[in-house]
Amino acid sequence: YARFLDAAHQQLGGPLVVVWDGLNTHASGAMRELVAARSWLRVFRLPPYASELNPVEPVWSNLKRSLANLTKHDIGQLTALVKTRLRRMQYRPNAMGFRHLGVSGGETRVMRAIYGPQAVYTKMAVRALQLWQENERRWKRQLYHHTGALWMVSGQDKYVAPALPLLKEAGLGCDELSLEQASHRYPQINFEDIHSAYLEREAGYITARLACEAVMEAFVAEGGEYRQAAVAPPEISSGELAGIKLSDGSSLRADKFVFACGPWLGKIFPQLAKLIRATRQEVFFFGTPSGDGRFSDQQLPVWVEESDRIAFYGIPGNQWRGFKIADDRRGPEIDPTTMDRVASPEKLHEAREYIALRFPALKDAPLVESRVCQYEQTPDGNFILDRHPQAANVWIAGGGSGHGFKHGPAIGELMSAMVMEDRGPSEPLFRLRV
Repeated sequence: YARFLDAAHQQLGGPLVVVWDGLNTHASGAMRELVAARSWLRVFRLPPYASELNPVEPVWSNLKRSLANLTKHDIGQLTALVKTRLRRMQYRPNAMGFRHLGVSGGETRVMRAIYGPQAVYTKMAVRALQLWQENERRWKRQLYHHTGALWMVSGQDKYVAPALPLLKEAGLGCDELSLEQASHRYPQINFEDIHSAYLEREAGYITARLACEAVMEAFVAEGGEYRQAAVAPPEISSGELAGIKLSDGSSLRADKFVFACGPWLGKIFPQLAKLIRATRQEVFFFGTPSGDGRFSDQQLPVWVEESDRIAFYGIPGNQWRGFKIADDRRGPEIDPTTMDRVASPEKLHEAREYIALRFPALKDAPLVESRVCQYEQTPDGNFILDRHPQAANVWIAGGGSGHGFKHGPAIGELMSAMVMEDRGPSEPLFRLRV
């Protein structure tokens, strides 16, 4: 930076004005000294903002990622490649974030293995993380960000403490912190009313949007076909499904089908509607002070607060979109197709009240983005991974219940085994109970 700025100053022969984003390097002590020593240099720092308000930004972001580490012989080859990639984007609007209807959209999802006394989900989370990391190496893309997860418990500990023996059995570490230790390690957090704190070491977050994009690209590269269309409720006859009709007027026939329809599962199979309840969930992103790294994923882990009355969680980082906070309590039941996706003043007020209590430095932080998504909630919170009761060649993967994304690779592995071996689930919790 110093050499570049000095050379620019010498060549231009006048004062320089530099506009920087919130990258940690730009706010480091060395950088502050560099700026202070140059009277001809003025620096303005951009506030956090919602880049998706400008549709050009996700297009170029997607394009630049697809061109990473590629070398072309001349500008003509590069131009041809750019045009090809831009044409491909026309058929993949979801990869660029223009829609946020599905439960797998958005920027980030928590990756954790604490599940109370439910050993099956701890084991599944361990396997899913192994597969995420294997795929990262195979696809040469970072999807998992290892930050740890800070669990803050106020009230009776019914969730974290029962999970500790299961974590130990799985070979995962979890440190119980005294409130003095927690406050010393994370001074940006107010631990008022917190009774116990734990740091789950092998936890973090998955960049959900990028992960969906990477999975789709790998699927296509291996010979799969990606099509974007709506599916009509299928007609099951004589104990099997022959084909499905799509909204573009075409149809598909196959020997075996897997339906992973999220909150729309009950619309595709009306007889399952009572098992899948779509609930409204609101997510907020707040701008952090310019140059303040305390709320970045370098200085703050994923965090969760568990109590009888509060179920907030948050993720720092989020592809520079802001400080993410969401309420994990189930919202009102909605229709995922027609629901208005504008955040409510009531939920925003609740989020601001919580931030003012737990993260005082962000009390007056600007709201830079909000999302309204949904959970696909089952009556008992367990996944549905089973064969359709009326069609032997149809399998269903659904009921994520707000915690399904992190398990995606492990769920895919289980579903693949069931389809290839022509059977139902070996885990009773995942059976479909109509």
